[in-house]
Amino acid sequence: QVQLVESGGGLVQPGGSLRLSCVASGSIFSINAMAWYRQAPGKQRELVAAIASFGSTNYAKSVKGRFTISRDDAKNTVYLQMNGLKPEDTAVYHCNADKVQTPMGVRDYWGQGTQVTVSS
Repeated sequence: QVQLVESGGGLVQPGGSLRLSCVASGSIFSINAMAWYRQAPGKQRELVAAIASFGSTNYAKSVKGRFTISRDDAKNTVYLQMNGLKPEDTAVYHCNADKVQTPMGVRDYWGQGTQVTVSS
């Protein structure tokens, strides 16, 4: 059984920074891409940033230049450094692990999410 656990969310003032972490635990052979999504109240879940197994990244236009995604494969962990936070970044941030290979097969996994609130 694979679990994704996010941490690092919280309340921050506009212009502030947060660093989110997501650790994948379990009998994991490999993980393809890892990504962060977010869902604000009343809105659809949207992709924030993704990082492939070989390190290439892509970002939503709204966060490009402010957020940085990275991963540590030795720790099965993905990070999201968020700088210059804006009130519109307020959302629940979910971690996604794509094509996780385990003894049971290959599938995607989601974390439960961590709340990020940007407010003065």
